[in-house]
Amino acid sequence: MPTLDLGVLVSGTGTNLQAIIDAVGGGTLDARVRLVLSNKPGVAALQRAAAAGIPTQVLSHKSFPQRESFDRALVAALREAGVTWVVLAGFMRILTPVFLDAFPMRVVNIHPALLPAFAGVDAQAQALAYGVRITGCTVHFVDSGTDTGPIIAQAPVPVLPGDTRDSLAHRILEREHESLVTVLQWIAEDRVSVVRSSTGSRPRVVVKGRSPLLGTSAEAR
Repeated sequence: MPTLDLGVLVSGTGTNLQAIIDAVGGGTLDARVRLVLSNKPGVAALQRAAAAGIPTQVLSHKSFPQRESFDRALVAALREAGVTWVVLAGFMRILTPVFLDAFPMRVVNIHPALLPAFAGVDAQAQALAYGVRITGCTVHFVDSGTDTGPIIAQAPVPVLPGDTRDSLAHRILEREHESLVTVLQWIAEDRVSVVRSSTGSRPRVVVKGRSPLLGTSAEAR
C-alpha cells in the first residue's frame, strides 16, 4: 500500500492539520506530510508543523499580482517537496485552475456543513439561522467552484437546543478531525475513485468497501 505524500495548505489554527499529524504518528494514517504551506505568517498551524518536525513555508498571497501567479508559486513549492496529494486544512483562499490542473482530483477539502447546504463562509451560523436540526461536515474533492467538488464522505452532527455558533462549530470540528483522517486513509488504501458521467452530469465518488456516510465516532475512526 503506497504512502500518501501530503502537502497541507493552512491559514489559521491548524486543528485539522494536527489531526493528520497525530494519525500519522499513531500509525492510523499511511501518509507523510511533506510540506505545510501558509498564506499567512505566524499562524498556529505553522507552529504545530514545526513542533512535529515538518517543513513549513509561507507564501503571502499579497506578494503576488494575481491569483494565478500565487497558485503557480504554491504548485512549485509543493512539487519541489515531493507532494502528490494536497489537503486544504482551513486554507482561506480560492484556488484557480492553475493549481487544480496541477493536482487533478488530488486536492481534498473539508467543509463544516452537509454540502450542498450552507456552502461558503460561516456554515455553522448559516445552519443555525436556517433552523436545521442536523448539520455536519463534508470531505470533498476541490473543483473550480466554491465547495462544489465531488463529495467523498459526510458525517452528521445534530443541532442541539441552545446551541450557539461556537458550540455547534466545536462539535462539528471534532467530526471534521475524524472524517478527514478516515478519508485520507481510504485514499491511501486506493478505495476512492471519481466516476465521470458520459451525459455531462456531475462526477461522483465511489468508495470501495466503505460507507460514504460516517456515523458514530467509533465508525469514523
